[in-house]
Amino acid sequence: MNQTESAPVARGSAREVLMAFLRLGCLSFGGPIAHLGYFRGEFVERRKWCEEETFAEIVAVAQSLPGPASSQVAFSLGWLRANWTGGVAAWVGFTTPSALLMLAFAFGHQFLTGRLGLGVAHGLQLVAVAVVAQAILAMQKSLAPDWLRMALALIAAGIAFFIPTRFATLLAIGSGAQLGWVFLRSRRALAVRPLPIAISKRQGALAATLFLVLLLLLPSAARVSGARPLAVFNAFYRAGALVFGGGHVVLPLLENTVVARGWVDQATFLSGYGAAQAIPGPLFTFAAYLGAVIRPNSNPPLTGVVALVAIFLPGLLLVVAVLPFWNSMRERRQVQAALRGVNAAVVGVLMAAFIRPVWTSAVHSRFDFLVALCAFALLTFGKLPPWMVVLGCVLVSGLGA
Repeated sequence: MNQTESAPVARGSAREVLMAFLRLGCLSFGGPIAHLGYFRGEFVERRKWCEEETFAEIVAVAQSLPGPASSQVAFSLGWLRANWTGGVAAWVGFTTPSALLMLAFAFGHQFLTGRLGLGVAHGLQLVAVAVVAQAILAMQKSLAPDWLRMALALIAAGIAFFIPTRFATLLAIGSGAQLGWVFLRSRRALAVRPLPIAISKRQGALAATLFLVLLLLLPSAARVSGARPLAVFNAFYRAGALVFGGGHVVLPLLENTVVARGWVDQATFLSGYGAAQAIPGPLFTFAAYLGAVIRPNSNPPLTGVVALVAIFLPGLLLVVAVLPFWNSMRERRQVQAALRGVNAAVVGVLMAAFIRPVWTSAVHSRFDFLVALCAFALLTFGKLPPWMVVLGCVLVSGLGA
């Protein structure tokens, strides 16, 4: 009998899940890694919705798939508690607070005009420099800790930097998977535990089919229809389908999605990304801001919601598609090796994005460099909450404008 299909029936309600994750959506500052800490404390230690081993394996699944890892873990925990309605409730609860804040900033950033306003907007761009630098340092320690994986990261960085196409990120990640499969197979395969989440193989197959149908048919549908909402849905869906590593790795893909197309200018893009560091919840809600500031745009709130749903949908579909088959897949040494290569490549992709567009668009003077350096030091060594660093950079840049 399949262990996944014989899992116990969920014991909670969707309302219970919604309220639990809505609270965390309002309080979970600090990015994806911090979110996982909040989840563990709330659902393993306090509420006891699952055991430590189950939580660790859910995290491993999410980190091995494209998409926002913390949101995928939230979705899985919600499904564990209250089946598919619980999964949806968990995503809605965890996502809504930060999505509303990003939509509000999309309508408020247009008032950042004049010398003071431009200084504030530039401060947000400098925050992005510090945050991405910190993310690279932290991810390198966990995803590329040895010379071989660091070499894979540098190869991926070269591909992402020197091949200026929309497919550079995909090519870099694909190269990482192939090189990992070749050079990292000698490592011992890890033991795995079955997951007690009641998702059948039939549900998994349907989710995988829907994921592929949308990925393959949306570009043609958007081109034939000429409808802006469908074009936005397609662009953000493809970005969400290719974001390995989640969190800050979304930056280069979204830059290719909206800036390269001329939908959003570089300064507006980086201002929103800086603002996203000051709010709780998943960083992927940056998509709601981008959808709302796309120009031309006859209905900014609707376009923001379309972009928001589109960027999260592929990652959530992949969780449902993979969980029923995960136990047997992850036992294979070749799969584990390819995933190690993908993780190393993610570090390289973020390195390339740090140089261009983050650094080149934000740092224009010694003063900019000092502000970004201080922000990096406060985040990395001072361990200050990101929202405090954002506030400091905005004040310094605004007053110095």
